[in-house]
Amino acid sequence: MARRLYAYAAERHAFSEAEAGEVLGESAGAALAELEAAHLIQPRSRPAAGTGTGTATDEDAATDAGCPDGPARVCWSAVSPQAAVARTLAPLALRVRETHDEMDRLRVRLEELVPAYETGTDLRDRGGANALELVTDPAALQDLIGELVASAGSEVLTCHPGGGRTTATLEGAVVRDEAMLARGVRMRTLYQHTARYSRPTAAYVERVAALGSQVRTVGDGLMRMIIVDRHTGLMEVRDDVKAALVVREPNVVQFMLQTFERTWAEAEPFSTTIGPDQARSISDELRQTIVRLLAEGLEDKIIARRLGMSERTCQRHIAEIMRAVGAKSRFQAGFLLSATAAATAASAAASAAPLTPPPAGAPESAGPGGTAGTA
Repeated sequence: MARRLYAYAAERHAFSEAEAGEVLGESAGAALAELEAAHLIQPRSRPAAGTGTGTATDEDAATDAGCPDGPARVCWSAVSPQAAVARTLAPLALRVRETHDEMDRLRVRLEELVPAYETGTDLRDRGGANALELVTDPAALQDLIGELVASAGSEVLTCHPGGGRTTATLEGAVVRDEAMLARGVRMRTLYQHTARYSRPTAAYVERVAALGSQVRTVGDGLMRMIIVDRHTGLMEVRDDVKAALVVREPNVVQFMLQTFERTWAEAEPFSTTIGPDQARSISDELRQTIVRLLAEGLEDKIIARRLGMSERTCQRHIAEIMRAVGAKSRFQAGFLLSATAAATAASAAASAAPLTPPPAGAPESAGPGGTAGTA
């Protein structure tokens, strides 16, 4: 009813409630109240003819004709949806600004306590000063890694984001890692998918895999780190790829372990010979990751760095994605593909749901058995 009344109102300068009720065939009171609450109509009062300026325009005449019940009859006229939006959203925008202001004030009050906290933790942990150690000298860091690997007794876990590693780095790593594996130390390594297209990295993986090392790859979200015997870790330092944070604090090392294991469970085995199906699967996952990062509004160089590929290669992928969906901007491409993926997943879930529940007491059907192997 409100929609019909608004369409009726938009066709004339003004109208009375009684007239609207006669034309629409029912009481217009509730619809008027709804439209007024949404600021889509406004009251409009017209003086009697001959008052005011003494001159009646055509619009005045048309308005008076719409309000025939008295010389000072209150009528209604339509308001544009754009104006209604502005009036409706203004209070909400004010509340949002007030909320942000309150958040900023609260953040400032809490951050004022940071010095007291840091002083207290320094005093509390004075006996454990070696739990965290920042190493910024590249040569010292390489010596430390060599010592940790040489002393490893059971397991070494490593994560190497950024695509393929350089030949010089791998030449030093392969000798050290082969000696460690020969002692019976287990080794698991995570790379990004783009490392599969690096010949030096693939050759290194082939050599260490022959001695029992396990290597897998993921698309995004990989943090550079090494964990030795589950009690000592090395973690990347933001904005300094040549530095590392040495971690001996048990709770932090446990967090690093859990992060590694979650990523490992979702990763795919690194095969030095990639078949068409596997290559297609990896390419699709990279494409989906780029779509997600596009939807987040990240720049090309940031996406390229996170996925371990060159910026030029990343830009080529983005251009292909935009062409495929007919998008005019990078963000639009990410939004369209994300929305399509969500709709597809929802449709698949709805199709898989049973139409009727199984009979009471009926045995559950067993799914296919078997375990997943590792290449």
